Amino acid sequence: MAADGGKCSLQLPCVFSPKSRQYLALCAQDGRLRIWNTDSKTLQQEYVPSAHLSATCTCIAWGPCRTVKEGPQRKKRKSEAGQVEEKADLLAMGTAAGSVLIYSTAKGALHCTLDGGHSGGVNCVQWHPEDSLLYSGSDDTNIIEWDLQTGKTRSKWKADRAAVTSLCVSPDGKLLLSAGQTIKMWDLDTKEVYRKFTGHSTAVTTLRFATTRPPDSNGLYFLSGAAHDRLLSVWQVREDGKDKNSVVSFTLTDEPQHIDLVTSNNKEEAVRLAVVCKDGQLHLFEHFLNGPCKKPMSPSCTVQMSDTKDSPVPIPLLAAALGADTRTVVLAYGNHLQPVMEKVEINTAERHVCLTRDVQTSLSLSMETTVSKVKTPVVNAKSRVLVPGLPGHQAPVKGTSQGSEKRKKDTDTKEMSIAERLGEIDLSSVSEKGAPKGTASLQTDNFAVLLVQGLESSDANILNKVFQTRKEMVIKKTVARLPLPAVLPLVEELTKRLQGHPFTAVLMVRWLKAVIMHHTSYLASLPDLVTQLGVLYHMIESRVKLFHKLTKLHGKLYLLMTQVATSDSSTTVTDVDHTAKLVYEEESSDEDEASGDEGLPNDDSDNWEEEETMEEDKDEQADEEEEDPDRRTDSKANGEEDMEHGNESEEE
Repeated sequence: MAADGGKCSLQLPCVFSPKSRQYLALCAQDGRLRIWNTDSKTLQQEYVPSAHLSATCTCIAWGPCRTVKEGPQRKKRKSEAGQVEEKADLLAMGTAAGSVLIYSTAKGALHCTLDGGHSGGVNCVQWHPEDSLLYSGSDDTNIIEWDLQTGKTRSKWKADRAAVTSLCVSPDGKLLLSAGQTIKMWDLDTKEVYRKFTGHSTAVTTLRFATTRPPDSNGLYFLSGAAHDRLLSVWQVREDGKDKNSVVSFTLTDEPQHIDLVTSNNKEEAVRLAVVCKDGQLHLFEHFLNGPCKKPMSPSCTVQMSDTKDSPVPIPLLAAALGADTRTVVLAYGNHLQPVMEKVEINTAERHVCLTRDVQTSLSLSMETTVSKVKTPVVNAKSRVLVPGLPGHQAPVKGTSQGSEKRKKDTDTKEMSIAERLGEIDLSSVSEKGAPKGTASLQTDNFAVLLVQGLESSDANILNKVFQTRKEMVIKKTVARLPLPAVLPLVEELTKRLQGHPFTAVLMVRWLKAVIMHHTSYLASLPDLVTQLGVLYHMIESRVKLFHKLTKLHGKLYLLMTQVATSDSSTTVTDVDHTAKLVYEEESSDEDEASGDEGLPNDDSDNWEEEETMEEDKDEQADEEEEDPDRRTDSKANGEEDMEHGNESEEE
């Protein structure tokens, strides 16, 4: 078997090296590649990709074993002196960013990076058994054939309407299986479809060739497993082309997570299969592939593991590799960060085998054997700080007292926790008025770091603390300092919070505005931006749709309220006082009156006459009042004088 298959991106990749099974390569939740030695059960190598958080490793595949004469294998370990010809070296890792990393275990470093080919995340990688070629399938529905000697693409073709989730190269290197939901077999010389198979209702996660016979002999079989599917299907490549449906099914207890098989070279040789399911159980099958079989095949032996406590808890199996002997199996179990490797003899005559292990002791032992490359210097009070220049000269006390105190504090205490950082931010925001200018930039740095941490760990407390700030400048600087991979998660988090209470939405709009102002060019470069921001678009549209109607309603209500207010004010006005505040009487001579009578029209002359008569009446009335008060009452009874008085006061 030339190479172990790549894993689907839904599961954490975990693969044994081919043939000797000496190494176990796996990528855990922290994005680091760890290579464990199955013989010594220790951590052999650890590699941290530069973008292990943003571009996590989605699949792993070991390259074919190489001979010593080739460049990367010159450095041989003492334990491998006998195994000169067979040495697993190169390891291909597909990432969520669309690049493929080639790691060399002999050099203990990155061999090369293959990028620029895929626009979506890589789901599967497969090596050619002989040539230095690598095949990768991606979410962008394409398959790329990479030339490892040049590090460039040799060919690229569209494989499916949906994402390519699994690949497998035939043992002779002439055929390639690819799958999304339907399975296609490609001729690698012409890059054309050789056969099509119906596949599964969900995404295919595993494809493996079960036999090594040529395709035109009716003896070429392969198997496939899919997500959420408890059956492994076996397909026969028939000469007459009537091969769209599976011929054999293997029943499992859960969807397959890791598959290892020993291929059958002829009809008299059975296919041996070891399947680790998602529920942590191992199923062993042995079957002679010779045409269709209607009844699903159940496992010949099922292996489970549990701890040695009073109430046993199952230990999940991560991977299994079949040995040369039918009874020997190499198991990896426990945690992805700290797996336990063990070679086990299994009695396959029993249908169900339960192995008990004390995981705690084995975990602590393996932790002690692993050696960290990072050394932290211990600085105590007796250490002297030397000035660059003459050896042995001690630095002046004034210059280094503050710095050395800080160093002591830093070395004595551990790195600041997130809670302490949050506390510092609270203090700095309170005492910001009296603080110097430098603290503002420090605070925004802290905010940017905390925001990235909060987004990666999806910690609501950190995010709430950061999003509560109302200062436009702090928001702008924080968003400007964000690394590009954190922009899209920030937009998604803001979209979630915008759907909440309107008070929080007001704050989130400020952050969203800052993101769009600073990172428009990056967002515009994303190919599937519309689908990723679809929720935000629809939400904004739905809220703005009502805004026009609400403004109309607001205008109408305002008009009604003003009318009601004016009508109320008009009713509450008191009766008008008709008495004149000031009366001005002009004295005029007889000549003026005469000339006025001549020069004015009839109406005006009448008015003047009325006024004159009124004035004369006043004088007479005053004289009469002095002479005879009784007469005044008689004239008031007539009411004429009163009316004229009123008219006069109104006109004037």
